[in-house]
Amino acid sequence: MNFPIDQVREEFPALAVRDGNEPRIYFDAPGGTQACRRAIMGMAGHLERGTANAGGAFTTSTETDAMSSAAHAAAADLLGGDPGEIAFGPNMTSLTLAVSRSLARDWQAGDEIVLSRLDHDANVWPWAMAAADRGVAVRWLDFDPETVRLDLDALPGLIGRRTRLVAVGGASNALGTLNDVAEIARIVRAGSDALLFVDAVQSVPHVATDVRALGCDLLVCSPYKSFGPHLGVLWGRAELMAGLTAYKVRPASTEPPAVRFETGTPSFEAQAGLIGTIDYLEWLGRTLSDKPPLGRRAALIAAMDACVAYEWGLGERLLEGLSEVGAKLYGPGGMDGRVPTFGFTMEGHRPDAVAETLARHRINAWSGHFYAVEPVKRLRLWDSGGLVRVGLCHYSTMAEVERLIEVLGDIAERRN
Repeated sequence: MNFPIDQVREEFPALAVRDGNEPRIYFDAPGGTQACRRAIMGMAGHLERGTANAGGAFTTSTETDAMSSAAHAAAADLLGGDPGEIAFGPNMTSLTLAVSRSLARDWQAGDEIVLSRLDHDANVWPWAMAAADRGVAVRWLDFDPETVRLDLDALPGLIGRRTRLVAVGGASNALGTLNDVAEIARIVRAGSDALLFVDAVQSVPHVATDVRALGCDLLVCSPYKSFGPHLGVLWGRAELMAGLTAYKVRPASTEPPAVRFETGTPSFEAQAGLIGTIDYLEWLGRTLSDKPPLGRRAALIAAMDACVAYEWGLGERLLEGLSEVGAKLYGPGGMDGRVPTFGFTMEGHRPDAVAETLARHRINAWSGHFYAVEPVKRLRLWDSGGLVRVGLCHYSTMAEVERLIEVLGDIAERRN
């Protein structure tokens, strides 16, 4: 069936908000998507019914425990893991900092780690700081500035017997490049016993994720960039997580292994919202499937596959439009090998000025570096204000894309 864009948009209350008579166009998805109605209802419902801390004998606490268990199971189905391999935290950055401390505990001077020049700083600096603390060398996996793709041919030469960790992103938050994580895992396994850590914040909203198929050891993502609440999710192989020392207080739970990284009282309302998000994606997958009723994991895959196809069409038109208005694109020139995140500049206009003009037309878009320190510096854009970033997702429409192209065309004409 055709993608049910009208039904999809009805699931997102924020899409109906207007400023006067003007609708808002949300092209700021890489920085945070809008929340679906079921996520909002999940959060409100948990708080309205009564919340409590975990582990009590009374009803409100036992219901909270049951809800939290359901949230871990929902996140596991989204990522293709097991519920005991899931830990929640405030955000991806906090979880990465916590894991980096646990892993670095066993690093020794002379060890090495490999970091990517293409990544968000949350998957760079926590590891670089840990390496500095332990006297560990950092080696860098570069990317081609023309294609903005990682130089995987160079990766085997960066890995040796003292390599302890390789950290890469699923997709670039600034440029949209979708990395071949499975191939990276194959290279890492062939050359070392290093662990592979994946920042999947930008890939999870756009492609089906299977941690087993990817071959990674740890993976993090952010539900607030996947149509849900502000929350971070960590998946880690059960055997690995069981052997790590978690920095936690003594009475905190130690089972299952991943939950040891949930320090302090979590946001139970956010976990309830995540269940609502997964419910929404499950509904979408079942709506789009012509097969018999699907289990949740299969429905989630069907939803994400349909989103890929729908976003592909929007992205191809936006790429055409960027060329038409003379914008300089940084990143893959087609939709193959990318997510629908587009970083570009416009000659004669600073990125922040372009974003401000778009905002006046009720088009939400970002400018700057977006915490992508290494890629923006590598592209020599740091001193000139970075990039304009436009991000589409499956609730975007072709009419919105055309409106963006029209406004960018007006900006380009003012250069002349």
